[in-house]
Amino acid sequence: MAANGDPVDTHYPSPVDAGKAITQNRFRITTRKLPILKSGPIDEMTSKLRITPPEMIFGDNHVSIEHAATGWSIDFNAFDALDRVDKTGESMLKVAYSKEWQSSREKTHKGIKEVVKPFDWSYTTDYKGTLSPDSPPFEPSAKAIPLELLKRPDPILFFDEVMLYEDELADNGIAMLSCKIRVMPARMLLLSRFFMRLDDVVFRIRDTRIYIDFGTGEVIREYVAKEDEFENVRKKLALRQEDVPALMRDANKLTELLPVVNQTVERVALK
Repeated sequence: MAANGDPVDTHYPSPVDAGKAITQNRFRITTRKLPILKSGPIDEMTSKLRITPPEMIFGDNHVSIEHAATGWSIDFNAFDALDRVDKTGESMLKVAYSKEWQSSREKTHKGIKEVVKPFDWSYTTDYKGTLSPDSPPFEPSAKAIPLELLKRPDPILFFDEVMLYEDELADNGIAMLSCKIRVMPARMLLLSRFFMRLDDVVFRIRDTRIYIDFGTGEVIREYVAKEDEFENVRKKLALRQEDVPALMRDANKLTELLPVVNQTVERVALK
């Protein structure tokens, strides 16, 4: 369900494709993975978003966490993430690739009659998840996610990785948003990561982490934005005795090299 209340699924999921789920200490975690959208749903999404969607859009995929006792829930889906993309054009990367990208989009989506309007065609999003209307709100906090607890060799009860969208930026890089979740007996961690590489221009990573302590009901949401110029990152990678082209596609390695440009931490206690 999108934030505006409209369904974004292409069909009503059958029990076969309704996804995977686990309930741990009154928290229910659900993931769903289906094929990329077809032309009809893409056109519908384009109309609602008022921007041309990425090449590969997994509009039926999502990750949700629910706490029934309080009515709190948070959902990660492609529609709401893309709805956070700048639609004014003010954040658009004004480089030579932009015209090439627009041309490729006009050829790809032949059913769209309008000229592609200016918007951030890198699909950069600061999406932190969609809270349900009745959810107790997050509040600013100085308490960081306890990384040491996450490093413990606890058994993993549930793990999944869900792709939300991906675009190759007219063969000049990559932009992708995905979610990864793991549930242990006492805690869980969700990572929603936007990764973008525009060749010869910039690297960007936008991470949202949701940490839940099942014992206390505390939920911590951390958002971290990292970014650096392409050439700066290339020079750092050149010092490593590794495959540089492969490293440029590895967000896990690149996040260690990019400086933080924005960071927020919030929490909510669910009883």
